[in-house]
Amino acid sequence: MNICKKATLALFSVGLSFSVFALNLDQAIDSLSQAKAQGIVGEQSDGYLGVVKNEGNASEIAQLINQARKEQYQKVSAESNVPLSEVEKKAGSKAQEKTPAGQYIKRQGQWLKK
Repeated sequence: MNICKKATLALFSVGLSFSVFALNLDQAIDSLSQAKAQGIVGEQSDGYLGVVKNEGNASEIAQLINQARKEQYQKVSAESNVPLSEVEKKAGSKAQEKTPAGQYIKRQGQWLKK
């Protein structure tokens, strides 16, 4: 096998391995409680998740959940004729209120253990 074919095969294999490890939204939702309990993601006042510690799939979980949240916030905003920023702020406030003790919330730019 020539070097070009070997390189192509190696790149293809790497690409496949990344897709195997990639999360989908359902998996991110299933992982969220554990990620919060481990202190790697937390609730921000803007209605979105933030990464407290960049470990495991923290970034991917936050990204997927935040995309779904944004879609929902946009829908609520359009249906209620309320600016998106207000919907996000209200959702963030509620999420932080519901956050159990021992998990993280972000206030004034700082992660705090509730």
